[in-house]
Amino acid sequence: MITQKPKGTKDWFGEDMNRRTQFEAIARGLCKTYNIKEIITPVFEHTELFERGVGDTTDVVQKEMYTFLDKGNRSISLKPEGTAGAMRAYLENGLFSESQPIKMFYVTPCFRYENVQAGRLRQHHQFGVEFVGSKSPLAEVEVISLISEIFEKLGIEGAKLHINSIGCPSCRAKYNEALVAFLKAHEDGLCGTCKERMQRNPLRVIDCKVPSCKEIVKDAPRTVDYLCEECGTHFEELKGLLNELNIPYEIDTNIVRGLDYYTKTVFEFVNRDGFTICGGGRYDNLIKEIDEKQDVPSVGFGMGIERILLELDNEGISLEPETPVALYVGVLGKEAKAKAYSIVQSLRKQGLVVETDYLDRSVKAQMKYANKIGAKYSVILGGDELSKGEAFVKNMEDGSQETVSLSGISDYILNKCK
Repeated sequence: MITQKPKGTKDWFGEDMNRRTQFEAIARGLCKTYNIKEIITPVFEHTELFERGVGDTTDVVQKEMYTFLDKGNRSISLKPEGTAGAMRAYLENGLFSESQPIKMFYVTPCFRYENVQAGRLRQHHQFGVEFVGSKSPLAEVEVISLISEIFEKLGIEGAKLHINSIGCPSCRAKYNEALVAFLKAHEDGLCGTCKERMQRNPLRVIDCKVPSCKEIVKDAPRTVDYLCEECGTHFEELKGLLNELNIPYEIDTNIVRGLDYYTKTVFEFVNRDGFTICGGGRYDNLIKEIDEKQDVPSVGFGMGIERILLELDNEGISLEPETPVALYVGVLGKEAKAKAYSIVQSLRKQGLVVETDYLDRSVKAQMKYANKIGAKYSVILGGDELSKGEAFVKNMEDGSQETVSLSGISDYILNKCK
C-alpha cells in the first residue's frame, strides 16, 4: 500500500502539471491587474472555525471534514474550503484597520471526505478570491468579471453565469416559515437528512442531491419572492450592472450554495452539461460569525482547479505545450564534460531549456534520448571536437547539420530559437 496514493488524491506531473501551472499563471496574472494580493493560510485550522463559519448543518461539516485531535487534545480540521481561513487571517492580522476593501486570492489544497468522481477528489485544489469590505453589488460584478476573463483566456466557452439571491437573516426568516410549511406537507418523501435539516436549517433542503428530495423542492417557495426591500434593491442593482456591462446571466432560483455563510447574492458558472465548475457569492455575516465584534461585508468565490482542467477536456481545449528543449548537448568522454556543461549553463542563463547527459550513455543512446525529449537541436562533444574547437550542430527535425565553433554554439542556438 505504501506505493499507492490514498483514494481520492492525485499525483501532479507531466502534461497535467503543465496545464495546472498555466491555469495558475493566468489566474495570478489577472489578479495582479485587479490589484488582488495573494494570501496563504494554514492547511489546518481549529475545527470550531469551520463549524461557526461554514455551518454545523452543512454536509461539509457534518459528513466531509477530516477532523482529528492533535497531541494537545485540540480539535483540528484540514481545511475543506478556503474562505473561512482567509477571513480568520483577516481578523487575526488586523487587516480591518487597513484601507478597505481588502482583496485577497489563494491557491490552496482543500480536503473533503466524499464520494470520488470526475472533478471531485478528497484532496482537491482551489483557486479563490475574497473581496472584503464592500456592500456594493459592484463587488460581485468584479469577481464575476475576473472569472469571465479567466475563462476567456483559457478558451472556455461553455460556462454560463447563473445568479440568485437568498436574502439576509431578516427576510430569510419569513422565507423559512413558508418553506417549512411546504416541506411539512411533503415530509414523508424527504430523506432522513432533510427531515433533520427542515428543523435546523431548511434552506439546506433545497441543496439536497437525493433525487426524491430534488423532485419535491422543485415546486418549493423561492427565496427571490421573499426578499426584503434592501435585499431586493441589491439584487436589482446587481442585475442592472450586469446588463449595462453586457455580462450575460440567467436567474436560477435553485442556487442556494452548500455553505451557511452566504447572504444575498449567490452565483455559479455552469457548463453545457449542467455541471457547476465555479461558485460563490456574498457573505456579509461571515466575519461576524467568527468574531462578533467585527461586522464586515464580503464577496468571493472558489474555483476547483481539477474541475477547470476537466472542463478543458470536455471542450477539447489544448493549452500551450511545455517549453521545448532547445538544445541537447551530448558528451563523449570525460574530458568533454566540463565544456559541455558550460554551454548548457550559458544557454540556461539566457532562458532556454537545455539538457545534457548525466548517465554516461553511448552516443546512440544519447541521440535517442534527445529525440524522445523533443530537443530542437543537438550537438555531441568529444575529444575531436575539443581539439578542433568546433562541432556539428544537428537540426533534429530535418536532420541537417552545420559546423559551429564551440565558442559560438550559444549564440547560434539563441539566434535559431528566438
